[in-house]
Amino acid sequence: MALFEYFPNYIWNLSVAIALESGGRIGEIVDMCQPLREAMERGEEVGTPAFMREWAKMGDRLVELAREDEAKGRRFSAGEKLKRAALYFGVAERMQAHGSAGRQETYAKALETFANGTRMAGDNVERVVIPYEGAELTALLTRAEGVNGPAPLVVYCNGLDSTKELLYFSWLPDALAKRGISTLSVDQPGTGEAIRLHDLPVTHESERWASKWLDWAETQPFVDPARLGMTGISLGGYFAPRAVAFEPRFAAGAVWGANHNWAEVQHKRLRREGENPVPHYWGHVHWVFGAKDMDDFLEKSKGMTLDGVMERITVPFLVTHGEKDRQIALDYAHQAYDQLTNSAERELKIFTPREGGVEHVGADNMSFGRDYIADWFAEKLGGRTG
Repeated sequence: MALFEYFPNYIWNLSVAIALESGGRIGEIVDMCQPLREAMERGEEVGTPAFMREWAKMGDRLVELAREDEAKGRRFSAGEKLKRAALYFGVAERMQAHGSAGRQETYAKALETFANGTRMAGDNVERVVIPYEGAELTALLTRAEGVNGPAPLVVYCNGLDSTKELLYFSWLPDALAKRGISTLSVDQPGTGEAIRLHDLPVTHESERWASKWLDWAETQPFVDPARLGMTGISLGGYFAPRAVAFEPRFAAGAVWGANHNWAEVQHKRLRREGENPVPHYWGHVHWVFGAKDMDDFLEKSKGMTLDGVMERITVPFLVTHGEKDRQIALDYAHQAYDQLTNSAERELKIFTPREGGVEHVGADNMSFGRDYIADWFAEKLGGRTG
């Protein structure tokens, strides 16, 4: 396997890999992880809170160093440190069980340091908020670069346990911006701010919230409403195709990791087949689905299948998947592609050991998936590839 295996535990290694691929520094990551080896051996209940303590401690240190930079007028340097702090706070928080001590405070730090860091660094990102079902949805907008007039826009959604800040740190929005395409990285129901601050649970009908973002996009003068795309990472590999299938305003769609039948995956996980993405997995999914117990969760998640849905997609669509994905079997990518029978142009890209990106959503090397998807959207939505 190509994943950096620092711990004898897939879930922890996945978090380390996410941090490395998102802009974390290897020296800082080693400093955070070395004290955790003994804690991890003592079990999940001991190890996971220790993980947050060590990673949040590094985040706090970077905030302190950033203040020293800012006092000297070195705002760019301060911004880079604050962005890494936001990354470490975010990775630490996503590992914790719902209701864990310190989780809310750590998430608040992640939001604050991300906002302050990207502002000081002068990054191409701004916060967007829209009303949704009596609450609100939030997103991060990264605007197309080098474009005169309205540009294409891609709606980019989370997986089960990611956040819009982690979407930004995947650097796909940056890759699309260079190709003349704007990106809206969204915290959809069940993720990020939507679940943490507004108690909005997952809905399998992803077009409900995706359509609201298109309503917003059509009012923006910098967006070309004829060139709208959608993509998603991990469980976003279910949400994105579903939205494209039921929302005719999308002109193209892609997935960073196929997730064709997530309802079936849950029954496999009950049989302990495949790896979980986070500790306290069942408590996590019950929380994000608003389920009171396992039976309620299985009932609420039974609609999470793309059987009978992919055939509705008529626009160009790209399915990508890592050959050695340990969470979602490669077979699901082939199922998704095979059912794209009415797509104007369908493509299946499997990342192999020859290039990299073979693990779940390319956690071993996200550059290949990022560049491939960005180039594909540029070709289909009228961007540029060089």
